[in-house]
Amino acid sequence: MSRYQTISVPVEVKATLEKAKGDKEWGAYLLDLYAAAEEAKKERALRRLRELLSDKELKEIAENAKEFRENLRLK
Repeated sequence: MSRYQTISVPVEVKATLEKAKGDKEWGAYLLDLYAAAEEAKKERALRRLRELLSDKELKEIAENAKEFRENLRLK
């Protein structure tokens, strides 16, 4: 059985979240919300990198990352 914890939030926040979550359980809804926020953060970071770096630099970073991951698997 799962353990539960109470999180205190202002009444207005709970009402807004409750409306958005619909029929979902609180745990599932909050985990989905967290996952969406993390994905959005990654997308913003990638977009910013694309603004700062050239296509050549991005390609080199991708190749280095791939090589690094392959070397990790070999060990």
